Amino acid sequence: MSTYIILTKLAADAFRDPVEFPGIAKMVSEKIKADCPKVAWKESYAVTGAYDVLDVVDAPDLASVERVCMIIRAHGHGTTETLLATPWADFLKVLSPKKTTATVGTV
Repeated sequence: MSTYIILTKLAADAFRDPVEFPGIAKMVSEKIKADCPKVAWKESYAVTGAYDVLDVVDAPDLASVERVCMIIRAHGHGTTETLLATPWADFLKVLSPKKTTATVGTV
């Protein structure tokens, strides 16, 4: 499983009154759970700035996350940006110098 960040910007006309949004969010969540059972939700945040929602999910592949994003776009009336996230410790391991076990032979 890989971790993905999904950033969503809601369309200005996604709803008329903010009290409508929890119902939309519930419907989108139920659709994703039904259609994307291999995607596990880790966290969701309301954020300020260029995006309205930040979701952290674990998924077996990019195709699963792409399907989630299409559901968000179609039913949640938003645009999405998806980022692959690498745990910090794993990232640092990739940057560590490799130990070589070269042997010196005689010619």
